[in-house]
Amino acid sequence: MLPRFVGRLGVADAVTIANAALGFVAVVVAAVDIDLAARLILLAAIADGLDGILARRYGGTEAGPYLDSLADVASFALAPAVLSFTVVTDGLAVDFDTITPELLAVAGVCALFVAMAVTRLGMYTAYDISGSYTEGVQTTLAATVLGAAILAGETQPWLVLGVTGAFCYLMVSRIQYPDLLARDAGIMGIVHALAILVPDLAGRTFPYALLTLGLAYMTLSPWFYWGDAERTGEVDVHGNA
Repeated sequence: MLPRFVGRLGVADAVTIANAALGFVAVVVAAVDIDLAARLILLAAIADGLDGILARRYGGTEAGPYLDSLADVASFALAPAVLSFTVVTDGLAVDFDTITPELLAVAGVCALFVAMAVTRLGMYTAYDISGSYTEGVQTTLAATVLGAAILAGETQPWLVLGVTGAFCYLMVSRIQYPDLLARDAGIMGIVHALAILVPDLAGRTFPYALLTLGLAYMTLSPWFYWGDAERTGEVDVHGNA
């Protein structure tokens, strides 16, 4: 007897499920190779955009939006929180033999990141999925900024912890972020892929470029996004983020 999902899930759903698996592998390797963990999170972000493209090309399924949110919990809530926790505790040389105030503080911020990411994903699925914009920073964008920063070598523990804490608010804020125009999503996708494939090239140029693009979108697009989205065409590059 075949599993019940056979014939009910499409190619886009398979990519979504792979996204979740990448998030788990990123968590597993974070303590061993932090750069590899960051690259896996960025790869999961590409998968998150790709499943939306495939759903538009081949058609989605009723399960698609729910699978997307569940996968994003693994890749863009748990995985970046573990990434941040690992970088900060290593940088501060936190002692794991005893429960210290530092350990509790770092764990608390990272746990709050997971909680707010899960809240944001649920709110997105319920209220924002059909619009041309979303409220709050996308979980995919938050994970991308953290991953790109780590690949770029920006691993100062208090900076990483501060950025993680800022995202706890930004993900559930009422700030409206427009979906990327197709041309901009394409540019960001190329830089994204290069940051994964050749992160150390020319002084970590591509991780820095990806970090710059992510921060520019995050800080400028709610007020100064260019182009006519309805005329030019737009894509939700962040999937159900």
